[in-house]
Amino acid sequence: MLELISFFFNQPSPSILLAQNNTPAIVTEENNTIRPLTGELNQIPVFNSNSPELIVGEGILLSTFPPDNKNTPTAHLNYPLQGRFDIFAHHVAKAVDENDTRTLYLGIILQNPTNETVTINILQGASYLSQPDAPFIKLPSLVESSNTYAGPGSRVMGEILQEKRQDIFPAQITLKAGESKMLLNAPIPVQTLEPKINGRSTYMRLLSDGEVYVASLAMYRDEENNPPSLSQWQDLLNNGELSAPRDLAPTPPDATGKRIYGRVAGVSIGNQWKTDLVDSVNSTILTIPESGKAFSYGLSTLVGGTFGLNQVQTAPLTVRYPDTAYSAHGNYGVEYSLTLPLFNPSNESKTVNIALSTPLKQETPKINFFENPPNQVFFRGLVQVKYNDNQNVPRWRYFHLVQNRGQKGENLVTVTIPPQGQKLVSIDFLYPPDATPPQILTVETN
Repeated sequence: MLELISFFFNQPSPSILLAQNNTPAIVTEENNTIRPLTGELNQIPVFNSNSPELIVGEGILLSTFPPDNKNTPTAHLNYPLQGRFDIFAHHVAKAVDENDTRTLYLGIILQNPTNETVTINILQGASYLSQPDAPFIKLPSLVESSNTYAGPGSRVMGEILQEKRQDIFPAQITLKAGESKMLLNAPIPVQTLEPKINGRSTYMRLLSDGEVYVASLAMYRDEENNPPSLSQWQDLLNNGELSAPRDLAPTPPDATGKRIYGRVAGVSIGNQWKTDLVDSVNSTILTIPESGKAFSYGLSTLVGGTFGLNQVQTAPLTVRYPDTAYSAHGNYGVEYSLTLPLFNPSNESKTVNIALSTPLKQETPKINFFENPPNQVFFRGLVQVKYNDNQNVPRWRYFHLVQNRGQKGENLVTVTIPPQGQKLVSIDFLYPPDATPPQILTVETN
């Protein structure tokens, strides 16, 4: 399954609520307030293929091709992409039974529908399996490293954050008028695994000088090292149906009661949330809290989990299948690029901590953690931190975080700010698959 990030800080004088019915005790951050995140998502479209997440039937996963001359017109969303756009795909393969020796292949196909040659630059790209590329190993909650990962979503987003392009992707693809090519033609093998289940996460940042159509497809082969040909993929695209069985249909956004968010299959709008966190619209500084206090910003907030702020950050879908998610809950692949121009207004030096955490999802303006979080990982991912240390030496550090549901994160940055002084801190990460929102970013003064 997919979801995202976390880490945190020391908070004074928490109140402990007694546990009932063996539910873990809850710690409420009494001296912390929650703020909406300034800024907004940009307008870069993302081909977002995540439904069905578990594939047990070959077919069309997501197609932006036109429905003309297709066997299943409703499987094609007729949405050409051009300029800057991204491709995200995260799917899981599982053997139907112990005698199932087939290998599922994931194919991503591009077609140039124009009368001119189109060139697509692959700016960054990565695609990894859970086994053997990026197993879900047990890691500490915080590891300082740029090459640590747990799960394919964690590894892929960490590499994209560092602007890498995996060797399997060329720097450029050229499509002649009407031509199609495979952007990805990769297996999700399960035969030698126990249990027979495996997953693949993929993310690419692309720049195209003309319109292209994109589709993700699933096809079985009897041999792992025998990928389908381009013509076989094209035949599936033209004559196939949507892969079934389908994921659970989502609950409408305005409905009440139990909520099913659903898996995404469509084109979401927005691949980055970049903002300066400042006191107000006209300000250029972020005044630190008083000693012993803190404030936090909601990250990847969603319907049912806005901490009472009514700020839903999930990327909207401009086209989607009617039985899939209404928006890109979790914002998988979205880059959060946050700058904090910290200002100390006092006449004495102050020590400030910055942390990322995974509090309990709620609609009230409180920040609650479990005293002893259960063993449910809600965030696995790499975070980049840039700042000048207390000797004014520039630091560029990476931390891999693993946080359970309701877990308060460890400090990422601790800086001392002189009286009336400033310190600039930047936090960047790509919300990874296999994470569950929401998270918070906290600024605390000792």
